[in-house]
Amino acid sequence: MPHSFGKKARTRDMFAKPFRKQGEPSLSKYLITYRVGDIVDIKGDGSIHKGMPHKYYHGRTGIVFNVTKTSVGVEINKPVRHRLITKRINIRIEHVSPSRSRENFLQRVKENDIASKKAKATGERAVTKRFPKQPNPGYVLKVNENNAPVTMRAIKFDYNL
Repeated sequence: MPHSFGKKARTRDMFAKPFRKQGEPSLSKYLITYRVGDIVDIKGDGSIHKGMPHKYYHGRTGIVFNVTKTSVGVEINKPVRHRLITKRINIRIEHVSPSRSRENFLQRVKENDIASKKAKATGERAVTKRFPKQPNPGYVLKVNENNAPVTMRAIKFDYNL
């Protein structure tokens, strides 16, 4: 069992950067514009020590509630026993990235709106529910010379020294 319990204890792999991606973050990381209400993913960048979030928040998703020159304030729900506590933390922009968690949902909303408008115009009902992938439909395989079944049998094991 480990005997050190510091703020960065057991984060060797968590804050490590991938192979051949070490060093300062790229300029595009600083050029992203964050606004209040944006959903962001928190991922601590080991090369920037200032404004780094605690290891608990690494990999969490939150909502921006404050934007400053070099940082953003992020609101995160933390489960503690039987309740969710809203935590507000300030993190430098090197440690956050725009979340892609809502992209699929927003795309689906647009498609459903188009489908419902089209259905309303034709006078029928649009199905906007999601369904799990259904099994493949059955078919009859036609047997000919090209795909005739081959009968195989086991060969008796012969043990010779």
